[in-house]
Order: sequence, then C-alpha cells, then structure tokens
Amino acid sequence: MNTIFIILGILLVSGGVIIYFVKAGKIKDSDGDLIPDAVEDAVEDVKETVAEVKERAKVVKEEVKDVVKAVKGRKRRGRKPKSKK
Repeated sequence: MNTIFIILGILLVSGGVIIYFVKAGKIKDSDGDLIPDAVEDAVEDVKETVAEVKERAKVVKEEVKDVVKAVKGRKRRGRKPKSKK
C-alpha cells in the first residue's frame, strides 16, 4: 500500500514541476493547454506511425491470402495416370 502512495506522490511532484516550468516559460507551450509542445509532437508522430502500420498490415493480410490461395493450388483435372507395375 505504501508503494502506491510513493508512486502517486512522485507523479504529483513531477506533474507540479512540469506545470511550474511551463508557467515560467522554461518549457515551450504555444497553445497554453499545459501540455509541452514536445509531448504533443511526439503524440502526433505516434499517431502517424500507427496509421502507417495499420495500412501495411492490411496489405500484408491481402498478400498472405494470395499466397495461401496459390499454395493450395487447383485440383487435378482429367483421368488419373495408370499405375506402373
């Protein structure tokens, strides 16, 4: 239980320090929402990366379907060859 309180205390102190630095102008926050611009830029980069990964996953899924279809092949048509004895 003490561990949870220690972690919460550390988070509160670090949040307070970040807000102080934003208000003091040490950390840039152009839109004034108390979220540093570096964090906002990082979140945007992650969103773009996730979108790209999703698109690539769709393409790979389609390719896998094509490969499975090619591996299965077609059933042989016509007479079976006579066995050699």
